Amino acid sequence: MQFVGYDRSPDPALQLAAGGPVERVALVSGASLEYGLGERHCAGALVAEGGDGGAELQHRSCAASRAPYCRDHTSTWACARCTGNCDMPLENCGREHVCYLAAFAPDTFKVGVTKPERLETRLREQGADRAALIEHFPDGRAARRREAALADRLPDRVRTPTKVAALARTVDAGAWEALLAEFDPLETFDLDYGFTVDDRPVRETLATGTVVGVQGRLLVLENAGSTYAVDLRDLLGHEVTDGAGDRDIQSSLGRFG
Repeated sequence: MQFVGYDRSPDPALQLAAGGPVERVALVSGASLEYGLGERHCAGALVAEGGDGGAELQHRSCAASRAPYCRDHTSTWACARCTGNCDMPLENCGREHVCYLAAFAPDTFKVGVTKPERLETRLREQGADRAALIEHFPDGRAARRREAALADRLPDRVRTPTKVAALARTVDAGAWEALLAEFDPLETFDLDYGFTVDDRPVRETLATGTVVGVQGRLLVLENAGSTYAVDLRDLLGHEVTDGAGDRDIQSSLGRFG
C-alpha cells in the first residue's frame, strides 16, 4: 500500500491504494494512526471510473523514483502564476471571481483569488486563521490583475514553516484590523479547526500517533508525549506498512517540561 492522496480541511483524510480502489482514512480528532513509512516513489494518478452505481476513485500506480510525482504525473494549475495578462484561455476564466485577504497567526497576511462559491473552502484548504472578502470581479482576469496590484505589499503564498509556527499563536488583532481598514471588506471570517495546541509542534514526516486535528494540509499528531506537525504532501508516495514506525523522531521541548 502507498499514500496516494489526501483531502484537506474541512473534511481531511489520507488516501491509501496499491494500484486499484482507493481507501480513505478519515483524520478525525482522537483517531489513532499506526503506519510505518517505507520507500518513497511517484504516487501515480487517481482517476474516477464510473459505473451504474456511480464513479469510484481508482489508483494507477507508477514505479518512477521521483516523488511525490514523476514528470508524467505532475500537473500545473494554469492560474497559479497568472497576473491577468492573458486572453482568458480557460472556460473557468470567464466566471465570477473574488479577491480576498487571509491571515495566519500572528501577523502574516496574504492576498488571493478564487470563485465565490469556493471561498470558505479555499480558506480552510490553506489553513487560514482569519479572512476577509474584499472585492467581486466579473471574470478571473480582472481578479488576477487586482491580486497582482497588491502583490508588492502582500504575498500570494505562505510557506509551510510559517503555517507550522502559526499553530500555537493567535492573530495580532490590531495589525489585522489596521489592514482591513484599508479595504472596507464585504465579509469577514474567523476560522476554527476544532483544536488548539499550547506549544509550536515539531515538524516531522510520520504517520504514527493520535490525531489532534488538521489545519489546511498540516496534520497535527501526538506521539510519545510530543506534538508533531506533518505536511500531508510529504507523506505522498511513501509505501506504508501497518504498525507504528520505529525510526527516531525529534521530541518537543515541552515533553521535558
